Amino acid sequence: MSTVDINQLLHQMRHTAAMADRKPDAMLEGNDSGPAFGNILKDSIDSVNELQQGANELATKFEVGDPSVNLTEVMVELQKASVSFEAMKQVRNKLLNAYKDVMSMQV
Repeated sequence: MSTVDINQLLHQMRHTAAMADRKPDAMLEGNDSGPAFGNILKDSIDSVNELQQGANELATKFEVGDPSVNLTEVMVELQKASVSFEAMKQVRNKLLNAYKDVMSMQV
C-alpha cells in the first residue's frame, strides 16, 4: 500500500468526520445557506459508487494480466469499496429507523 493511498484515505475520513461534527445551526434558524440533506446524501452515494467502479476496473485489469496493476493494490481498493458500501448500508438502516420512528409518532 502506498502512502498516497493512506493519505487519501485519511483525508477522506477526516472530511467525513468534519461533516458529521457540523452543527445544523443554519437549519435551526431557517437559513438555507448550507447544503441540502439530499445533496449531501447523493454526493455520498456517488462517492461510494465511484469507489466501487474504480475497484472493479482495477480488478478487471489485474484479471486480464495488466502488468501495471499488482494484487496488493487491487485488494486494498476492493476493501476500501467494501468498507464504504457497508458504511452506506448502515446510514441507510439508520435513516429507515428514524423514518419509522417519525411515522409512528402520534400527533
